[in-house]
Amino acid sequence: MNRLAIVGCGRLGNIVAGAVANGFLPEYELVGAYSRSYEKVAGLAAEFSGSCTACRTLSELFDLKPDYIVEAASPAAMRELAIPALEKGISIVTLSIGAFADDEFYASVRSAASAGGARVYVASGATGGFDVLRTAMLMGNASAEFFNEKGPDALRGTPVYDESLQTDKRIVFSGSAKEAIGLFPTKVNVTVAASRASVGPDNMQVTIQSTPGFKGDTQRVEMRNDQVRAVVDVYSATSEIAAWSVVNVLQKIVSPIVF
Repeated sequence: MNRLAIVGCGRLGNIVAGAVANGFLPEYELVGAYSRSYEKVAGLAAEFSGSCTACRTLSELFDLKPDYIVEAASPAAMRELAIPALEKGISIVTLSIGAFADDEFYASVRSAASAGGARVYVASGATGGFDVLRTAMLMGNASAEFFNEKGPDALRGTPVYDESLQTDKRIVFSGSAKEAIGLFPTKVNVTVAASRASVGPDNMQVTIQSTPGFKGDTQRVEMRNDQVRAVVDVYSATSEIAAWSVVNVLQKIVSPIVF
């Protein structure tokens, strides 16, 4: 039985925990959880009748010796936990791939994973097609573009938001994936994931459009080389697809046949 822990006990973390409880991940036991809000951690752990420990610190979580940690919190959380977990031989399934826009951190994580004999699994989140993106990149001479459509309310609290977005459709960002994660640190993780799977954060061109009345997210990545044009276009009404992509990764890890 694989020992599993969760960092981030919001909506997405609870979906992953529910997948364990409801038999989607029979090869795993949930042994612990950690979040900035202990109340949320305790609430999640209570659903497992004492078999899941509600941890107050990451050190407590590491002491449970999980085989895998699901990170469903934030790029800041990923930065905090990744290297110490990997050095201890704990593999990570992450949603906050935005942390990997930083080349230095990315390199440090690769080194820590190699040294600890662990791995980082990048969940696809609200997009997909990482296999074809990587294949097209390996063929050479590849370019990639990413388009993200959001409603204006999803951009509240960011530097680009103003009330005129409630009535005017507008391109609010155009630049590289690395620049995008700097401006929207919690909203474009998928963009960085697609760029790391292909041409890199500095080389993927990103466009973000705000559309009045729009709900959810459209994520479209287009990859080209001399022989291939691939388009992955996904609309998601909520963020739940991100959590289920984690469940998919966990199933792949233990499956004798991997799609």
